[in-house]
Amino acid sequence: MDEQAMAEYISASFQNVETLDSMGYKFYFYGDDHRLPFATIACNGNEYEQASKLERPGTYRLNIGVSKWTFRDLFGAGEVSLEDYDFAELNRLMPHPDYWKQFFVCILSPEGENQTTVESLLAEAHDLSEKRYKKLHS
Repeated sequence: MDEQAMAEYISASFQNVETLDSMGYKFYFYGDDHRLPFATIACNGNEYEQASKLERPGTYRLNIGVSKWTFRDLFGAGEVSLEDYDFAELNRLMPHPDYWKQFFVCILSPEGENQTTVESLLAEAHDLSEKRYKKLHS
């Protein structure tokens, strides 16, 4: 799925999603609470983003904020060794190179089986964000 299709998928698949574009990123929030996005799409490198080599044609990085339990199921409990990952590798689910301690995962240009995994993780992230929003606004 290319970047445009992914952006359309997120906006069309989940309710009450607001977006914000800034510095080559598209941020996805639940509602008007723009504190913590449940997902982002990074489509170009900048001074904050060099690891993923996003200047390659057709390459983007999808970042998804998952639960602590999902993150641990994917990458184990405890400290993540970032040296185990090539953050420029396409279509591999990895801990986010900067925000893994906040339980963000990332994948560059997902496709095939990973597309199904990504859709499930996005649903979880949206649900978590919705629950946070409702707790803050109740």
